[in-house]
Amino acid sequence: MANLNLKSVEQRTFDAIVIGSGISGGWAAKELTEKGLKTLVLERGRDVKHPVDYPTTNKMPYEFEHRLEVPLAIKENEPIVSRCYAFREDSMHFFVKDSEQPYVQEKPFDWIRGYQVGGKSLLWARQTQRWSDFDFEGPARDGFAVDWPIRYKDIAPWYSYVEKFAGISGNTDGLAELPDGDFLPAYPLNSVEAYFKEQLKTQYGNRHVISARCAHLSKPNPIHLEQGRAQCQNRTLCQRGCPFGGYFSSNSSTLPWAARTGHLTLHPFAVVDSIIYDEKAGKATGVRVIDANTREVTEFYAQIIFVNASAVNTNQILLNSTSDRFPEGLGNDSGLLGKYFAFHNYRARITAEYEGLLEYTTDGRNPAAGGYIPRFRNLHRQETNFLRGYAGALNARRYEVEDRSGFGASLKKQLLNPKWSNWKIGSHMMGETIPKEESQVSLSKSRTDKWGVPLVNIALDYDENDRNMMADYHEQFTEMFTKVGFSNIKTIDTGQAPGLDIHEMGGVRMGHDPKTSLLNKYNQLHACKNVFVTDGACMTSTSTQNPSLTYMALTARAADFAVSELKKRNL
Repeated sequence: MANLNLKSVEQRTFDAIVIGSGISGGWAAKELTEKGLKTLVLERGRDVKHPVDYPTTNKMPYEFEHRLEVPLAIKENEPIVSRCYAFREDSMHFFVKDSEQPYVQEKPFDWIRGYQVGGKSLLWARQTQRWSDFDFEGPARDGFAVDWPIRYKDIAPWYSYVEKFAGISGNTDGLAELPDGDFLPAYPLNSVEAYFKEQLKTQYGNRHVISARCAHLSKPNPIHLEQGRAQCQNRTLCQRGCPFGGYFSSNSSTLPWAARTGHLTLHPFAVVDSIIYDEKAGKATGVRVIDANTREVTEFYAQIIFVNASAVNTNQILLNSTSDRFPEGLGNDSGLLGKYFAFHNYRARITAEYEGLLEYTTDGRNPAAGGYIPRFRNLHRQETNFLRGYAGALNARRYEVEDRSGFGASLKKQLLNPKWSNWKIGSHMMGETIPKEESQVSLSKSRTDKWGVPLVNIALDYDENDRNMMADYHEQFTEMFTKVGFSNIKTIDTGQAPGLDIHEMGGVRMGHDPKTSLLNKYNQLHACKNVFVTDGACMTSTSTQNPSLTYMALTARAADFAVSELKKRNL
């Protein structure tokens, strides 16, 4: 008789396993542990504990060797991650280096990753907008992708649920295309942003500027204080990790909350190879894990599995989870796993100046980063040569300008008495891209990473719809800026590759029909009922709004359903 270590198997058995500890994984951990499930959270990177593992959070600029700049040698060695706006000397330690974990680019794609406990929730831009039925009904109305299996009414209560816990600042704006939420006080627009808002009201009937909604505690409620978080200090040093918990992250909020239940086991340095499928039981039974340091392979077991590894990694894990039942990847009866991948188009920008309101300047820092212009194109009818639409960021500020001409005493005087510039205005487009079958994530057939897992191959690009949308954004914003009296207007095409938006979505899309989708309306694999996907991989389309709030709401909703089904013994 074999000498079986039954105790070892018992120690590796849980009620639930969550793969990934970022925004959606943190929410899965919170919800499942609160409902009494013994939950294992697997994170492929190192542990980061709040607030002790934020080494740069209180440093002054002069305390950094390169005054916050990224050295040239690092830029040359890590060209992809160096393009990210948040990759600076004070935050480099929270990013994955290109040279350490490569991937295959069939077409250029800038994959920005954060492998540590908390994932990219330590690094995100914290912009949070609800989706509306303009978004959930979009594919069916405009004839692309497949119909979403949910509508706004299905997810609205869950938006409220996660907003109250996470803490979202914003105003009640009364816009059907951008539903209001359960908000903390908004961060105000500055004088030029407010001026632009009022001018749009006068000159356009359907274009609005609102205070950007963001996951910052402008005025904490008791639930936030109970989490151990404090009011946002408006430092705008968020990419360093916030010791106050002033913005929402898994590290400051959901993971500590889950740990308080006594039901959480957190396992860092756990590279997930695949999900184990039991042919006889007809369901997944566990997860195969490779230790990131020792490369030892261990199997963990659970009744339900939440895959929240981030969109690309989630596709990779499912594609690599093969069996006799699923030779092309777990749940992939439709053959669509990894396909219909999409992103947000951030390539188009515009800048301008304003010579008015010079009696004002900016005072302090705004963690919301200014204003937000919700989508206004193709809302109620098709009116352009492209499908769907775009939103826009808006910010204005003045800069101190030093006169460095001359020398001696006059130069010193000039440097000590800088003057203020005119107002500088900037905006960038957040465009919805159309998921297409040829836009996909697949596994390399010849290359593996250092743990023996097939490398990810990413193939997607801009199309004619995207280019037409960029042209319209430039045209419409130039017109708006001109009408309100802005000058020196310059349109910009950054030419950046997809991915730098850091809003990759799809590949494991939701839908009604198992023949055309992978997940049902509760984010449950059609063909493997005890596996749930609630990160960006689950998205059927991309909308124009930032997606993280929707991931949170979908995760809380799916966890509630999963536990209910578990109690009914349906899983």
